[in-house]
Amino acid sequence: MVGRLLRKVTLAGLACFLVSVGMSAWFVPARAQSSQSPQQNPSPPDDQTVIRVDVDLVNILFSVRTKKGQLIPNLNKEDFDLYEDGKKQEIQRFSRETDIPLTLGLLIDISASQENLIDIERNAASSFFASVIRPKDEAFLISFGKSTDLLQDYTNSPRLLMAGLKDLHADGGGPIMNPGAVPGIGKPKGTLLFDAVYLAATEKLRGEVGRKALVLITDGEDQGSYYTVKNAIEQAQKADTIVYSFYYVDPYFYSRYGGGFGGGGEGDLRKMSSETGGHVFTVDRKHTLQDVFKELQEELRNQYTLGYTPSNTARDGSYRKIEIKVKQPDMVVQARKGYYATKAGAQ
Repeated sequence: MVGRLLRKVTLAGLACFLVSVGMSAWFVPARAQSSQSPQQNPSPPDDQTVIRVDVDLVNILFSVRTKKGQLIPNLNKEDFDLYEDGKKQEIQRFSRETDIPLTLGLLIDISASQENLIDIERNAASSFFASVIRPKDEAFLISFGKSTDLLQDYTNSPRLLMAGLKDLHADGGGPIMNPGAVPGIGKPKGTLLFDAVYLAATEKLRGEVGRKALVLITDGEDQGSYYTVKNAIEQAQKADTIVYSFYYVDPYFYSRYGGGFGGGGEGDLRKMSSETGGHVFTVDRKHTLQDVFKELQEELRNQYTLGYTPSNTARDGSYRKIEIKVKQPDMVVQARKGYYATKAGAQ
């Protein structure tokens, strides 16, 4: 797209810039810019999944599964009832995923704990891009470890995305110390997971429309991020972005260096995914990364979206609970649970 530029931003550069502009966070140029510090916006309650909207029409992207986990792709508008704060709403727009463009960000962990998995990730992601990205879709590629780097900016070219994957290299070694004069000084820097999600949401996805998703390939361990998991979730919610997490652990690394056989970050991944309407795929010997990518591909091709104008027209910043009910028995809706009714332009 016009105006989109390819840049790399290391955390060290980010830290320097944060100091120079009074803690504003920048990643790469985008139409929507964020200047929030982590402390400025309270995080939503742990038991509620929320998004914020700045327009009258509320859009919800969702999937439907049987209780055994099988995707249901062929439902119609008449199969659903929609409620906001317990009051039934009129579904004004309804469609299936097929004709809705997809904007996708793939975030890959290149820290020391993932070094032995990178070749597998590169090959599986290449096949995924070749199968999923259509001419009207766009994707970008980010690696994160001691720094957060944009390897390929928005493109609908699987060839360019595959070329970006060739730049995946483990940053190796142990954690480094942050020399910058910003909050968190002295904290070890090794896996900037939360920073990567936060920055991808604010600087890449916030101004986009249509279906938006972040795919994380990681063991879920964060070490040294400036932002917290709550900050990352909040920005993904504001960007109306679903987070899909691939929980991928190298058992050899953790048995040798971690005193166990798995990473401890699965809980944070589940929180980010569940609170944004996604879920966690676990990769293991019986359930390979190729298998997981195929499952994600199937879900992306079997989603629904609905839109409605709330009967409560007040833009007072209050939290509105959303519930989508499917009339068919033994089916479960996977979607966000609510939003904040903010005024246009409000953060």
